[in-house]
Amino acid sequence: MRWALVKVSLAVTAMVVIAFAIPLGLVIKEMARDRAFSNAERQAAAIGPTLSITADRDSLERAVLSTQAGAAGRMAVHIPASGEPGVAPVDIGTRRATQKDLVTTQRLGRASITEVTGGSALLQPTAISTGQIAVVEVFVPEGEVSNGVDTAWLVLAGVGIALIVGSVAVADRLGIRMVQPAQRLAGAAHDLGEGRLGARVPEEGPPELRSAAIAFNSMADQVVQLLANERELAADLSHRLRTPLTVLRLNAASLGEGPAADQTRAAVEQLECEVDTIIRTAREAKPQTAATGPGAGCDASEVVRERMDFWSALAEDEGRKVRVAGVGRPVRIPVARPELAAALDALLGNVFRHTPEGTAFSVDVHNSEDAVIVLVSDAGPGITDPEAAMARGNSGGRDGSTGLGLDIVRRVAESTGGDVRIGSSVLGGTEVRIWIGLDSREGVREERRRGHRGTDRRRKGLRLVR
Repeated sequence: MRWALVKVSLAVTAMVVIAFAIPLGLVIKEMARDRAFSNAERQAAAIGPTLSITADRDSLERAVLSTQAGAAGRMAVHIPASGEPGVAPVDIGTRRATQKDLVTTQRLGRASITEVTGGSALLQPTAISTGQIAVVEVFVPEGEVSNGVDTAWLVLAGVGIALIVGSVAVADRLGIRMVQPAQRLAGAAHDLGEGRLGARVPEEGPPELRSAAIAFNSMADQVVQLLANERELAADLSHRLRTPLTVLRLNAASLGEGPAADQTRAAVEQLECEVDTIIRTAREAKPQTAATGPGAGCDASEVVRERMDFWSALAEDEGRKVRVAGVGRPVRIPVARPELAAALDALLGNVFRHTPEGTAFSVDVHNSEDAVIVLVSDAGPGITDPEAAMARGNSGGRDGSTGLGLDIVRRVAESTGGDVRIGSSVLGGTEVRIWIGLDSREGVREERRRGHRGTDRRRKGLRLVR
């Protein structure tokens, strides 16, 4: 499209320049010719009064030399013979016109121009005192006829070329303004088709292309949102299956011995492996976004109570003592309800999977002005290497675990600028602390992420919510 606009502009401007420059050049040439012969006519008319008074040769020679053309040797006077005996024709100056042209001019009685060597000659008939017709010849060189014409043609050519170049440049700029937004739109569509979901188009250019860019960006946002919702749904649904699977596995373990019991346990393990694979695949591609905006997030106390009601039934079957604290009043956090529920289920599922039956555990919620801490503690054997446990959450499963439980918890905490730490609990086992930031400022989040505040200093500002 860009080159098409340039070619059209070039063709149109060239035609306009030719249509105006050629006639204008011809007019200038004709004006130069008229100027040269008008000057010759004035020179010839200057000798007319002398011819009308006298035909004396000496007087005429002095009159001829007094003119500009005569002084330059370009004027001649031709007086025919009077017909009287002993009176010969008089020729003053250099004659360039032929005798035939002179006779014709005398007979017709009007000025004429004839071509001679090196230029043209103006033949001006003039009546003299004897009643005859003398002819004044003024030579006009070719250079005087075309004086200034070449310069005028060069100026016209320069102006024409400048107009053509300017129009091509303007057309090229306009073409770029039209083509570049279209190219960016095509490139973004190509990138989006190849799976680069972050491809967007600047909303600029002509109104039509700007509207197309706005529509494309809106479509791309919708595609990203739909894919994110799909992955979120797949990951959440798959992870929620872990909770009933844990119950099912524990119940299968209590079936005792026998072929049916072994087949049930094998089926549960295979199902659990398939669910783990689905979780891992969905979580690898899942974009993590923090819940923001007015009204975003959930009530941490309500979610903890809800999940503890579910797990308490299984804890009662296994003889585990359960303690819940800090959930007596609402505690708003900038985390979506499904995200927090998935994190709690992951930690509580680990307690049931990796501690013996009868092991007590507790969940505490602590609230301050800028953070909420959720503590999940147990009285089990503890974790000998907390750093390795967190690394498993990042790199994959070990010891029969997918390693994604702690990874889910870590992502939930870091989405608010917080973090996750593993330590020893007051019950004697493992304590997993989830720090959830309430301050949306990026600088505060980064400061917490880097650990500028120690654990003791954090806990001093905490208030137990009853």
